[in-house]
Amino acid sequence: MGRALGSVRARAAAGATVVVALALVAAGTAVLLVLQSQLRNQAGLQAEVAARDVAGQIATGTPYDKLDLPDGEDRPVVVTGGDGRVLAVGEDVRAVDGKSVGKGAGGSGPGRSADAEDGDDGDGGRGLRPGEIDDDVHIRDGSADVDGNVAGYRFAAVEAKDSRGAEATVRAGSALAPEEDVVASVRDAMLIGLPLLLVVVAGVTWLVTRRALRPVEGIRGEMAAITASTDLSRRVPVPSSRDEIGRLARTTNETLAALELSVERQRRFVADASHELRSPIASLRTQLEVAVAHPELLDVPGAVVDTVRLQRLAADLLLLARLDAGERPADTRVDLAAMVREETSQRVADRVPVRIGELAGGEVAGSRSQLARVLGNLLDNAQRHAAGSVRVAVAREGEEVALRVEDDGPGVPEGERERIFERFVRLDDARARDDGGAGLGLAIARDVAVRHGGSLAVRTGSVFELRLPVAG
Repeated sequence: MGRALGSVRARAAAGATVVVALALVAAGTAVLLVLQSQLRNQAGLQAEVAARDVAGQIATGTPYDKLDLPDGEDRPVVVTGGDGRVLAVGEDVRAVDGKSVGKGAGGSGPGRSADAEDGDDGDGGRGLRPGEIDDDVHIRDGSADVDGNVAGYRFAAVEAKDSRGAEATVRAGSALAPEEDVVASVRDAMLIGLPLLLVVVAGVTWLVTRRALRPVEGIRGEMAAITASTDLSRRVPVPSSRDEIGRLARTTNETLAALELSVERQRRFVADASHELRSPIASLRTQLEVAVAHPELLDVPGAVVDTVRLQRLAADLLLLARLDAGERPADTRVDLAAMVREETSQRVADRVPVRIGELAGGEVAGSRSQLARVLGNLLDNAQRHAAGSVRVAVAREGEEVALRVEDDGPGVPEGERERIFERFVRLDDARARDDGGAGLGLAIARDVAVRHGGSLAVRTGSVFELRLPVAG
């Protein structure tokens, strides 16, 4: 139960329900307030119409006892004189705001008190001429007792002068009970409909979210199966929709493909390294076993050669491991021309002398030892295949520095110009083994070039070109 409530579907459904509930409460409150305001304004307008109708009768000279007053229950009307005395009252109207309005009652009549409370100074009618009606109307809420029933009303007070110039205030009301009934009905309907609507929203959100997340569950299940089986050749299902989940599935499959390639490359690397280490170790062991049995037959130079071969292979494997681990080269400036002069001057035992071509100035950023290793590996490769000439040059080309190593050997076949940069690859296995090569030199050179933001490729059959960006 707790797991279900903590799921994405549950959180999405709860979030959508809360948002919709808040929106509906706010909208419902606004609707009720607007509806109540409109109904009250409508009641005030009806009261004003009734008051002006009675005021019109007074202005035209109709006697107070002959006034045509509306039904007291719907439109209670009270007419008071300038002294506050009640001049006319609607049928069955007994009191307004708790004060008796019996015909002839004196004192502070309800009409004057209402005017005073609404800000009238009490002499608004004195500016009127006989037979005129005041344009101003005063609206307020109050209560009235009609035939013993007390209810709320919206009252409108209008002043007028009869044909003899006597002041009169007409106060007419409009019942608020219909307004309250309408507002209550709408409120009740909202209170009943809101929970039902929220249940529908929660259910629809739950179903839609479950359907939307079904491919995610399929991806998760397949990833769990891949993890349990360690079979990286499997792929997660890709939905047909081109949405975020589809992109997630495709990216996951791309990650699995890259991981499979990396693992397969690592397996081949381990297998090839084991194979390369087996030969010198077996040779060295054989020589030592023979030396134990027959000391006079000990081949010391051969043992030294095998030991040096093991040392070089171990150094190459260690460097490849550091490169695969993402080791970044040191951030120093290296002058390739100066490095070429220094490194070539130390190669006194080469089979073919190295000729120096043009050495243009150009500094690059990186590790000098690693770049020197690249140059050494390229020269070693050229020495293996050259017939009688090896040449190295450095050229500045725009924002790059190009280092080229060329020999006069047969060159690399066009179809093999990428394969030779793979690890443990030899185009001439027999000669490479005799010279102690393990097929790692060019692979290390390219990895170092890539780590330095450059490239290494065969431009022609026997020209290897290292390109690096200029420092700074």
